[in-house]
Amino acid sequence: MEETNREAVATAVQRVAGMLQRSDQLDKVEQYRRREARKKASVEARLKAAIQSQLDGVRTGLTQLHNALVDVKDIQSSLADVSKDWRQSINTIENLKDVKDAVVQHSQLASAVENLKNIFSVPEIVNETQQLIQEAELLQAHRKLMDLECSRDDLMYEQYRMDSKNTSDMNLIRIYFEDVQGLSDELAKQLWMVLQRAMVTVRRDPTMLVSVVRIIEREEKVDRRMLDRKKQTGFIPPGRPKQWRDRMFQVLEGTVSTRIEGTQTETRDNNKMWLVRLLEITRKYVLDDLIIVKNLMVQCFPPHYDTFHRFFSLYHDAVSARVLELSSEDLEANEIVSLLTWVLNTYKSVEMMGHPELRSECDINQLAPLLPPDVVEELLSKYVQTFTSNITGWLRKALETDKKDWQKDTEPEADQDGYYQTTLPAIVFQMFEQNLQVAAQINESFKEQVLKLCLKQMNTFLIRYREEAMAYKEEHLRDRQLPQCYVQYMIGIINNCQTFKESINSLKRKYSQSSEPTVSDAAIEKTLNEVAKEGCQFLLDEVFLDLEHHLNELLTRKWLTGSHAVDTICVTVEDYFNDFNKIKKPFNQEMTSEAHRRVVVEYIKAVMQKRITFKNADERREGADRMIKEAEQFKFLFRKLAAGEDADHLCGAISAIAEVFKLTDPTLLYLEVSTLVSKYPDIREEHILALLAVRGDASREMRQMIIETLSQNKPSYAGITQPIFKEITVPTMSMTMTSMATAKLLK
Repeated sequence: MEETNREAVATAVQRVAGMLQRSDQLDKVEQYRRREARKKASVEARLKAAIQSQLDGVRTGLTQLHNALVDVKDIQSSLADVSKDWRQSINTIENLKDVKDAVVQHSQLASAVENLKNIFSVPEIVNETQQLIQEAELLQAHRKLMDLECSRDDLMYEQYRMDSKNTSDMNLIRIYFEDVQGLSDELAKQLWMVLQRAMVTVRRDPTMLVSVVRIIEREEKVDRRMLDRKKQTGFIPPGRPKQWRDRMFQVLEGTVSTRIEGTQTETRDNNKMWLVRLLEITRKYVLDDLIIVKNLMVQCFPPHYDTFHRFFSLYHDAVSARVLELSSEDLEANEIVSLLTWVLNTYKSVEMMGHPELRSECDINQLAPLLPPDVVEELLSKYVQTFTSNITGWLRKALETDKKDWQKDTEPEADQDGYYQTTLPAIVFQMFEQNLQVAAQINESFKEQVLKLCLKQMNTFLIRYREEAMAYKEEHLRDRQLPQCYVQYMIGIINNCQTFKESINSLKRKYSQSSEPTVSDAAIEKTLNEVAKEGCQFLLDEVFLDLEHHLNELLTRKWLTGSHAVDTICVTVEDYFNDFNKIKKPFNQEMTSEAHRRVVVEYIKAVMQKRITFKNADERREGADRMIKEAEQFKFLFRKLAAGEDADHLCGAISAIAEVFKLTDPTLLYLEVSTLVSKYPDIREEHILALLAVRGDASREMRQMIIETLSQNKPSYAGITQPIFKEITVPTMSMTMTSMATAKLLK
């Protein structure tokens, strides 16, 4: 308090000193005193008002607390009274158990009384229902059947609720109503008979068909209700669920199948054109029936049945099964042509499924083929069996001749652009051309079929060609001195793939009216690409067999002290690529890119094999400088081979690893490794551990810290177009020992 008074006095003195700085201000002392007095009075008034407001709030709060205390006491007293009354009423509630049982019994008796009329009249209702079924009054018959089933089901349900284990009473009810199930089965037979004659009924008496559908829908609703009750109570009446809707669809499917199968009226013995007549009758039946379905039958079924599309699928499946059955018979050549023409052309034409009245309701392009492709191919093969046999023999002979050329001591011929090639593509496509010219004289359809057959045989031939190229490579590996022109003829095999592609496209442009790809196109393209890719791979394997010794020198003590391994690698690769220039585009470009990738991968593999562990900073700096220099050598080489294309990304991996080795401050090692990971996200933990092991100065704690930190922030490499580390494995301990032994031998 005293401190506050002193501060107030000091403040007042300061203010007075500020007011009376000049002598003329002394005349205003009285004026200043009055002004300060007014301010003081105003402050005191506000302070009194604030204190009064707080006092009023406190007084109100105390009043409310007092009232709340009174209310709590009242509630406590009321709860005590309720608890007392509840304890007194327990005995009363237990005494009401008899009343509850009486209520249940009364409910059961009331239900029994309600059903007595129906129970006593069951035989009479059964006879009436039987009579209605015989008179085809199906709706009325079904109504009485539902009444009978309802009475039976209610009685059985009440019995189940009262005593579910009393099977004798349950059997008594079942025996009394045993005729009901027979009525249900008889009514179902009538429904199925109507559905079997649906095409006739919908034109003569569509109301009958509508009645059948209404009855089936009613039964579906009852099925759902009974199944719901079963989930709640465990009880389901006998004969439920009836599943009449599923049965209806089965009947319709059988009706359609029977109608399609019954179209054959003649055989080959009494009519040579039996198949043509059969196919024409089938076409007419299917078209007429689907038009009836679209115009009449759709109106008799609920919209959610999707009636037209359902019948469309049924007819398609039935025709498909019938045609498949016909194709398995011993057909003559002209019959095969008739069948395939009908299947491939007539079926989806405007004369049948593509008819204008049907086109608005369905997309014929979504239809599955009537015959599986393998069956069509089987029929085509049967039709052109002789041609197939001949062309297979010709292709085999041409390949054998070409294989003999591969063993020659002289280089293969070159085309006008200087690319190596063999005579095989010219021989093969001369054969195709001759046979297509003959086919074109018969008709366009047959010409198309022969072209497809040629392409199919071409695919089979190319698979054999691929196998022979692989065998040629295996033979060379057994003695790399033979054949003498292995590289040149392998280049010719690769170039033949491009020639085959160009020749196939030329044949299709000349002999095919359709620009759509055939079944064989994708397979041929795939096989040709595989042959060319494998041929390039074989050639690169040849290169790397020569480089193997020099690659094993990398990242060894010998390499660190001054090895010319990379110089030799570059010279060897460049020498081989002087021959590889005779490879056609795009395979030569792909081969250059693959060679570049493999060189870099092999170099990095040498790092990961931990052939050397740097002993000190000088060795790390010397090794890193050598790696950077050799990365530049690779860049220069592959820029030259690839005509200036970018080579930085792949070779940059070597330089990035070198930077990790070159770093002198181990505390910054994490940052350098992070930079490496950000540039090459496909690098894995084992790669980083191998790099740190080669570096030689990273403690276990540092390695663990780097790995844990990077694993928490590892970027995704899903979109990397050229992953480098993905296929590089870090060797196990046994592999490492082998590598160390090799390194010692190279020292």
